[in-house]
Amino acid sequence: MAQSMERSFIAAGSIEEAVASRMVGAVVLAGGTWLMRDPLRGVELPEAVVTLHRIPFLSEVIIDADHMVIGAGVTHEALGKALRGIAGFEALVGAAEGAANPGIRRVATIGGNLCSIDFAEADLAPALLACGAAVELETTSGAKRIDIADFLNDRRALLEQAILTKILLRRDLIASAHIRLPLRKAGDYPVAIVSMALDADKCCRIAVGSVEPVARRWTALEQAFAGEPGGFPRDAERAAALAAEHNDFQGRDGTEAEGWYRLQVLPVLVKRGVAALRATEGLA
Repeated sequence: MAQSMERSFIAAGSIEEAVASRMVGAVVLAGGTWLMRDPLRGVELPEAVVTLHRIPFLSEVIIDADHMVIGAGVTHEALGKALRGIAGFEALVGAAEGAANPGIRRVATIGGNLCSIDFAEADLAPALLACGAAVELETTSGAKRIDIADFLNDRRALLEQAILTKILLRRDLIASAHIRLPLRKAGDYPVAIVSMALDADKCCRIAVGSVEPVARRWTALEQAFAGEPGGFPRDAERAAALAAEHNDFQGRDGTEAEGWYRLQVLPVLVKRGVAALRATEGLA
């Protein structure tokens, strides 16, 4: 008879305790709804897990006049409630309130969403990219801040030595939008996501999720938008045409959709995003 593996579960009372546990091999319970499916993907569950729910500052949302700090332990539901009605953060509210289903949103955290490395469908990643976020990591040598794009690209290596603790945002946006296309219904994983954010200078940041393995900025389209008269497409139809012309993505194949289809729907999502921005900003 095969011998059962003994696993340990650590509820860290401080971030220092959590980092120490991580350094001796414990896996942070972030993205638990994803982690618990590891056996279905042929991946062994970790021998040791450390949880962060007893660390109070990780569940805080701090909103000041010029910046915002979101703890990595804030749930999707709590994030949507905290930011609802704050101009410029419509994309984050949409990402938080539109992901998965109500039961998951009550327990799934922003940190878990970002730290699930192989989860291309994460809603919050493109929304935070569009909103110009940075993240703070706790390491054995102290806190480290990096841009969200660098974190997403390097997180496998970064999370071997650090724990994500905070998301940092400037309050320089006037409008944003988060447009997702689920395959069948709202609770399904999105086939493609387009997030957009407009600052006071009418500069538009655009990010795409679920199309490639890692969410990223759509810099070619941002530059095309900036080249339009007035620095922004005159209407949503023009935005869709620019998206079709400057589509430089490589669509990933998955069980829910093939890569070619993910690419095909991007101009439609851009069209909806620009229409939402113009309506929010009163330019429609």
